[in-house]
Amino acid sequence: MNTSLEVEYWVVDDEGDLCSPDTLLDVAEWIDPEFVEPMIEIKTSPCGSMAELREEFTERIRTVVDAAYDQEKRLVPLSTPLYATPSEIPYREKRGTELQRQIVGPTFDDARVCAGTHVHFEQSNVADQLNAVTAIDPAFALVNSASHYRGEHLLECARPYLYRRSCYGPCPDQGQLWSYVDSVAEWDQQLEDAYERFRERAIDRGVDPETVDDEFAPYDAVWTPVRLRKAMPTVEWRSPDAALPSQVLRLAEEVRSVVTRADERGTTVLEADSVSSVLEADSSVPAADTEPTGGIDDEVPLPVFDTVEEITDTAIHEGLESERVRSYLRRFGFSPSAYDPLADRLPDARLSKRHAKRLRLEAATRLEADLGRHRVRV
Repeated sequence: MNTSLEVEYWVVDDEGDLCSPDTLLDVAEWIDPEFVEPMIEIKTSPCGSMAELREEFTERIRTVVDAAYDQEKRLVPLSTPLYATPSEIPYREKRGTELQRQIVGPTFDDARVCAGTHVHFEQSNVADQLNAVTAIDPAFALVNSASHYRGEHLLECARPYLYRRSCYGPCPDQGQLWSYVDSVAEWDQQLEDAYERFRERAIDRGVDPETVDDEFAPYDAVWTPVRLRKAMPTVEWRSPDAALPSQVLRLAEEVRSVVTRADERGTTVLEADSVSSVLEADSSVPAADTEPTGGIDDEVPLPVFDTVEEITDTAIHEGLESERVRSYLRRFGFSPSAYDPLADRLPDARLSKRHAKRLRLEAATRLEADLGRHRVRV
């Protein structure tokens, strides 16, 4: 199954201040600007194996890290800048961004502090792939890289809260996790319905209907954690934070394993009572070391969607500190103990701007060490 990655990283100078990437964007065609100035996105091509993806992804990150070093800049693998004023994260000039701010409302500004990872899977048995990725959505806690917003300790997983609950709180169809579907046609109908509600809200807020239709299409007007993309085409999982390359790759491999099983064997939704018994069962042995729940030839069992939402909410508030979250993920074959979320290395206390700048540089150093790059300025 072809798999690709897109990861957003903050760009800072040698003092830890957020800065424009400038000519970093010219290094390669697989580097894109983001909708805020001090952020870039690094993309891979679709890769047929994890070995191929691992090699390409790490080499591309190394290329950008080296180019940034030559410009006295660093890449920061944190999901938020920890402490930043709006003036430090200016929007790039883009009509769609301005329209979203008008349509969604003031909370849209919270999106500007969110840097994440997107994992793309080549479409095959699409409904089963969609449902599997939806069920494993709480796995974003495995690579949680920031708990702070504007210097304050917000929640254990700050980015999913800011993006889903705050930014798109007024427009849940556009930014919240959608339920399971029985077919692609059902997903497409949900997409059309969501677009119509988005369009109605835009008109109510004074946006001309033709302007909405010119700028947005149904596929382009949802920013949900799981969605279908026409490019390649893919099933896209957008939930994980920006993180160290090795952690991103570990997560991509484990998620790919779940999606591959779902693609090959199909999925089935368990009864609520069955879900409860699974979650309450002893899980001291990681499921990655055994066959995940269900026989080797069985359909992949998924919990009822209410349970997915419940575990997702717990993951946002408690991260991997929650035994229930860890147990849930082990049942899908994840190995929570193998992960080292960067957020766990950050203090719980309120951060000053100066402290946040130092922590950004420390995170940049960890990224460089993760790639085997050790930089010393002279």
